Amino acid sequence: MQEQLRVHRQILYDLALHYLEPLNGIFSRLVYLASLKNMSTNVYAHDRLAAVYGAEAVGESLANCHEELFERLLEMPLAQQEGDLRQFVGTLPEGAQEGPRVCRRRMEDWIPAAAPDYLKELFRSNLVALLELLREPSPKVRSSR
Repeated sequence: MQEQLRVHRQILYDLALHYLEPLNGIFSRLVYLASLKNMSTNVYAHDRLAAVYGAEAVGESLANCHEELFERLLEMPLAQQEGDLRQFVGTLPEGAQEGPRVCRRRMEDWIPAAAPDYLKELFRSNLVALLELLREPSPKVRSSR
């Protein structure tokens, strides 16, 4: 058991240091983690990490990390989520104009399969509202509370 925990901690350390930290913002990290999930099997894979730690351990660690990051995003104030989403959309190749539509189409892919239904619904409603704000030509002044 202690060996499994040590391996899990090392996987998370390597994942954070080499793959997540270089990304800007929580949406970028969430999307990256979601991209490591096979949509038809809900199994996570990362070839480089699996070569060191084994596919099963890496898959389990990635799934847990995706869920934790998803929950952390939902704990952030909406104003902070908006700023992070705005930054993420600005990095998309489709640009700021098409970015909100792309996010809307892909948002289901970003949700961890094991997340509770109420958190999935909260994420969907928050993201739809935030994407509408991003589509506004000139954002109105909003309170950050």
